[in-house]
Amino acid sequence: MRRSDFFKLTAAAGLGAKTALAAEEMRMATTTTAGPLPRRPLGRTGEYLSIIGMGGIVVMDEEQGHADRVVREAFEAGVNYFDVAPTYGDAELKLGPALEPFRKKVFLACKTAERDRQGSQKELDESLKHLRTDYLDLYQLHSIETREDVQQAFGPDGAMETFIEARRQGKVRFLGFSAHSVEAALAAMDNFDFDTVLLPVNAGCWLKGNFGPQVVEKAVEKKMGILALKAGARSLLADRKKKVRPKCWYHPLLDEAGIAASYNFTLSLPVTAALPPGDEGLFRLALKAAPNFIPVSGKDKEELEKWASALDPLFEYPAWES
Repeated sequence: MRRSDFFKLTAAAGLGAKTALAAEEMRMATTTTAGPLPRRPLGRTGEYLSIIGMGGIVVMDEEQGHADRVVREAFEAGVNYFDVAPTYGDAELKLGPALEPFRKKVFLACKTAERDRQGSQKELDESLKHLRTDYLDLYQLHSIETREDVQQAFGPDGAMETFIEARRQGKVRFLGFSAHSVEAALAAMDNFDFDTVLLPVNAGCWLKGNFGPQVVEKAVEKKMGILALKAGARSLLADRKKKVRPKCWYHPLLDEAGIAASYNFTLSLPVTAALPPGDEGLFRLALKAAPNFIPVSGKDKEELEKWASALDPLFEYPAWES
């Protein structure tokens, strides 16, 4: 793709000049020297992550032997970014032993949904034990969505006191958060100089729901690493009880062409890495598509816009919850 075409595309997607430049710089900084899966820089951290990460839900509820094989295969395929949380059932307990042989060669991210100092400290200690490590590469406030989430985490005896102290002690290297609310994400970035943000960056949400550009713009301004959720999602389910895949609360993309187009869109933005759905089969399809990443063209975007127009996106903006 010509540089001029790339800028036209990112401008049409609602990005400002700085973010368009950041997307182009990210594309140029992508390296294939580390193995079969390309890697990209993570903000100002100095780390390079595989453009596809592995979420702990993939090994949740699996036999340990199977979890070990899946993690080994992912690592051998070039994945060096793994993400998990205590809320993912027994995922920490399965990921810890599976990842132990590769711990020094990977970037391990974890989260806490606790908003107070005591609760977040307890979860941090438990996560370190379950994951069989004495430090985390990235620790994140998990799924901040409401005003109360932000106020409590940053207030007296809030979770951020745990985060800052854990970084001082060397228990965590970098600090971040995940968000499913534009407003909450912007508020969090106003309160603290985070290293990363993890949010849905999805063609349907972005093009139909107007969800994502606002956070990406601000993260670029602050030189944060941007990590993407839900790139492999299609739309909301009419009935969440009728799941298409057991580990997906939404309707995931199932066909290889659609999966490739969706990840191409997400990775055409200044995103370091995308986390596929927790379904093992869909994770493998994302791994298959990623090495063939092609920046989307103007024609591609027109087709994606037409596709997105008929969707019920997972997230929309504005949608602040009280």
